[in-house]
Amino acid sequence: MNKQEAKKTQEKASRVREPLFHVIKRDTIPLWKSWMIRVIAILAALLICGLITLVLMGRNPIEMYASMIKGSFGTSRRIWKLLKDTAILLCIALAVTPAFRMKFWNTGAEGQVLVGCLATTACMYYMGGNAPDWLIIICMLVAAVAAGAIWGLIPAIFKAKFNTNETLFTLMMNYVATYLIAYFLLVWTPDGSSSLGRLEHGHLPVLLEDVVGNSYLLILLVVAVLTVGMYIYLKYSKHGYEISVVGESNNTARYIGISVPKVIIRTMLVSGAICGLAGFLIVGGLDHTVTTESAGGQGFTAIMVSWLGKFNPIFMVLTSFLIIFLDQGAAQVSQDFNIRGAFPDIVTGVILFFIIGCEFFINYKIVFRNKKQKEEQA
Repeated sequence: MNKQEAKKTQEKASRVREPLFHVIKRDTIPLWKSWMIRVIAILAALLICGLITLVLMGRNPIEMYASMIKGSFGTSRRIWKLLKDTAILLCIALAVTPAFRMKFWNTGAEGQVLVGCLATTACMYYMGGNAPDWLIIICMLVAAVAAGAIWGLIPAIFKAKFNTNETLFTLMMNYVATYLIAYFLLVWTPDGSSSLGRLEHGHLPVLLEDVVGNSYLLILLVVAVLTVGMYIYLKYSKHGYEISVVGESNNTARYIGISVPKVIIRTMLVSGAICGLAGFLIVGGLDHTVTTESAGGQGFTAIMVSWLGKFNPIFMVLTSFLIIFLDQGAAQVSQDFNIRGAFPDIVTGVILFFIIGCEFFINYKIVFRNKKQKEEQA
């Protein structure tokens, strides 16, 4: 075989090995285009869910979507519940966002909320009937915020001093918080029922009682102020700037004089404190008691809210609302269609899958072989 034939064989082999397409990260994408991709993804998800409903259930997809809307907007009480659940989930998502922007993967929001619930309940239990309610509420708030901050501080110190894996550390602390509540429930219920029941003192003030019959409005106002405050803190404050720099590169942060351990500890104190605040709102404004399920898994759901919202508090309002809407809508579909299986959850999962998946097309683009060759030749 001469050199010319060998060269042709080599070129042919290289062409065969060339993949059909390449995935390339986008430099920038216009805002309108990113939102257009998201809208297309949601429409595609609704179409797929409609086909699934028609094929598997033999039901009109329009009826299913109408049922989902009724589950969240059917009555004034459902609307208030939608807003309340959105606010609690958003509050927890706001808590984990500063840590995520710093690339400190805080998976312990569930435990930090639980210790906030426990501290709030302890104040209600021990101070109830022995102090005025206004003083109990102040102590509840301080105790909950302090407990959440301490629960966030522990993994932060180990990360800053010993470079431990924060994901595993914070995840394991969720279990510690759960068993800590289980222990105190045994202490507080001598009959062994582990059910504390509704405590009568330390309830948050009720606004618009004749409309909703609960303190939902106060919770909405607190979280609204917190959302604006977090947006300003992350975007315009010196601390927010340092968080962003540490998230980009620890070496760069050190080079310009930022103390990385200090930023880690301070940020996790803020993150844990806001989780403690969420625990305070759950117990003081909603449940008036504590169980091992007081957080309801929202600490993990908040991670998805934060990611989908691009760590932007304003966008996170929309993602929190969407997830709660889908959850309540799925429950209504299950009731209206007399479905006791996982079908409503499948519908919710498909919609979330498309929404999460569309982020790939926002951040990356697919370049096919022929197009790439033309670009290289040009």
